[in-house]
Amino acid sequence: MQYKRVMLKLSGESLAGRGRQGIDSTVVSEYVSQLCSVAEAGFQVAVVIGGGNIFRGLSGTGEGVDRVKGDQMGMLATVINSLALQSEIASNGHKARLFTAIRMEPVGELFIRDKATEAMERGEIAIIAGGTGNPFFTTDTAAALRAVELRCDLLLKGTRVDGVYSADPEKESNAVRYPSLTFDEAIEKRLRIMDITAFTLCRENNLPVIVFNMNEKEALQKVLSTGGKGTLIHNQ
Repeated sequence: MQYKRVMLKLSGESLAGRGRQGIDSTVVSEYVSQLCSVAEAGFQVAVVIGGGNIFRGLSGTGEGVDRVKGDQMGMLATVINSLALQSEIASNGHKARLFTAIRMEPVGELFIRDKATEAMERGEIAIIAGGTGNPFFTTDTAAALRAVELRCDLLLKGTRVDGVYSADPEKESNAVRYPSLTFDEAIEKRLRIMDITAFTLCRENNLPVIVFNMNEKEALQKVLSTGGKGTLIHNQ
């Protein structure tokens, strides 16, 4: 299948690099270099990034933070990460538009599907922050939702490993990597790819997902041009 419009989901923790918190400028630079390369190659690109490197709402509830307030703090963390991406993209001479799920002008403009679509059609990278704008939903769900809204051909999930494994490959040396899976197989095997709401959105809207290692050199370009190394999840 030829992909034209794609959604990239990145975790907030990935921006921290080897650290557990904060933003590693080297990682941001590498990710942005890959984003600009695929945009310049003609792909229409949207990005959703998490905020776990700054604050994770669910874990905050264990420290006395109200769940709704905690999720709102997490949404704001995604905006900080998105601003870092936007700034670095501009430094690379490329254009990016920052959209937010709730009004935050002048930080970013309110997400409207048609405006984000127009931005991508002009070759700009659409960065979509603030999750869904609602508590109790993850940024995985936000990425799936926006990908469906924007009629993306593919949802890319950039991780630290090169696909979906039978077990955590960082902990189990005998874990087996799946080159491809159906959504039903992934559910049956209880593989932790995305939360169930995000997974269901993709399955019901026939949106294929590729899980790949974003930290490999030119990984994004390879996945989109030659298939690269990763796991494709799709309907039968």
